[in-house]
Amino acid sequence: MAKKRNRIDAKPFRVGEGDAVDLSEWPTLVDPVYRSKDDYHGLLAEHVERLSDLQQKLYAHDRDSLLLIFQAMDAAGKDGAIRHVMSGVNPQGCHVTSFKHPSGVELEHDFLWRTTRELPERGMIGIFNRSYYESVLILRVHPELLIPEGFDPTKADGDFWRERYRSIRNLERHLTANNTHVLKFFLHLSKEEQRKRFLARIDEPEKNWKFSQADTEERGFWDDYQKAYAKCLSETSTKDAPWFVVPADDKLSARLIVSHIILEKLDSLKLAFPTVDEERRRELQAIRASLTA
Repeated sequence: MAKKRNRIDAKPFRVGEGDAVDLSEWPTLVDPVYRSKDDYHGLLAEHVERLSDLQQKLYAHDRDSLLLIFQAMDAAGKDGAIRHVMSGVNPQGCHVTSFKHPSGVELEHDFLWRTTRELPERGMIGIFNRSYYESVLILRVHPELLIPEGFDPTKADGDFWRERYRSIRNLERHLTANNTHVLKFFLHLSKEEQRKRFLARIDEPEKNWKFSQADTEERGFWDDYQKAYAKCLSETSTKDAPWFVVPADDKLSARLIVSHIILEKLDSLKLAFPTVDEERRRELQAIRASLTA
């Protein structure tokens, strides 16, 4: 099992702290990390089994938590990656939160408030499908959306966005210091692959529900989003809370890369089931004796 997992090297996908990101230089498609469809299913099953084991230890250990953040352009495969990679995890130890447009109540608070309420407790894996990063992505592309937050978009200059990046870095540094470990995935999709997936959503009846006119409207801001993502990745990828730019034109490779990165992180935490001291062991043996009497 370990030998197969080692086929994947996460280093090429990691954004180094201080790196200046130009997304045109990052691939949206790489050679498959699997040899065939059967090999993909076998590798994913191994990853899922291993992840299930580590998640149980994470829950029992009750010391650390893991926060996984997924960001991407529409149709990049966030939902599918989350569904397939986490398919073997006990639902009691994992919580997925999808962040849509903020509500009126959420807009009355600072931009980190609504996501902070959903942070995972110790022993848990928390997954953010979109996140507080929307506040430096969609709002940077559409600064008029700052008005409901009480800001004048004409005054949203470089200092304004730098302060938001700083707030995010400070939050993630605080989380790390308190044993909430943060991994961030940008599923990097090409514009042409997005076009094909949009057409599939129209042509295949079972996918019609996924498509809306707003998807094609946002596609018109593609270049602006690429710049916003590049700046965000450059400013907020750190040693302890790194970004990974995952090539997403091949969904199967993307899922295996994501699951491999998660496994590497959990392995690094040296998780184990709690040990029982001698006094507790004697107590358990006494209970066992009474149950078998």
